Amino acid sequence: MLALLFPGQGSQEVGMGRDVFESSPAAREVFVAADRALGFDVSKYCFEGPEEDLRRTEIQQPALLTTSIALLRALEDSGSVKPAFVAGHSLGEYSALVASGAMAFEDAVRVVNARGRFMQEAVAEGSGAMAAVLGCSAEAVADLCCEVAASTGEIVSPANYNSPQQTVIAGTREAVAVARERAQEIGAKKVVELAVSAPFHCALMAPAAEQLRGAMDGVAFQAPSPPVVTNVDAAPNSDPHRIPGLLVSQVTESVRFTEMIECLRGKGVTHFLEVGAGRVLNGLLARIDRRSQRESLSHAADLDRVREFIAEA
Repeated sequence: MLALLFPGQGSQEVGMGRDVFESSPAAREVFVAADRALGFDVSKYCFEGPEEDLRRTEIQQPALLTTSIALLRALEDSGSVKPAFVAGHSLGEYSALVASGAMAFEDAVRVVNARGRFMQEAVAEGSGAMAAVLGCSAEAVADLCCEVAASTGEIVSPANYNSPQQTVIAGTREAVAVARERAQEIGAKKVVELAVSAPFHCALMAPAAEQLRGAMDGVAFQAPSPPVVTNVDAAPNSDPHRIPGLLVSQVTESVRFTEMIECLRGKGVTHFLEVGAGRVLNGLLARIDRRSQRESLSHAADLDRVREFIAEA
């Protein structure tokens, strides 16, 4: 049984999508549609950068979404793709919604452009931070965050449950700094501050969540087919009426990626195909469940190998 996974921020690279744009008419249509919907050439940022601009959240989010969907359309154009489930990591959930037919691509690319802008503006630059805590259980990191928040009066909480031994935390710069120091005391093997422009998936993003609610007014959502395993619930959703609320909640709540994969395995998924730039999710998958079969589609040259993988699934 096959599931498609779509990456989020941090997977971008200058040049992403160029080869599939040049080789696949179906992929080319996606980039053209994105440029038209946004009113600027997001395709140019994907292909040429510069990297500094591609790291800007309001550019990065639509760029990654567009690349994922372009790769998916190129794959679909060459044969049937029938996953049992789809899912995405943070921003990747929008790609999953497009892949499932729940959201029109043009709507999705406009919404994530606004989402990126809202998230960037929600917190003053330099006042928030994120860090990856490696080598500690998710429960220990969550408890640590509660203790630090209580002792400092500042916000810090788990943002991404990426694997059993990797949890990303987010909050004010002061609270994250304290949590980083104390993480060593509870046995963390390593703590790495992340180079991000804002502290995503924590309470500091509440203003962005409210603005996002308004940005989705007028967007028509359809029943996802196949179901989307969501970040907030770590469970399949097929109800279109729940989608806007889930996307709003996702901005301030943790990405429960480990539980999402465990859910998919429990539903019988044996093969996972990551569709989009990079191989970040494949790396996390290997840490969550080594038994799973993993493949990635990030370049046009991957298409033949991926078709064989899908046939095997």
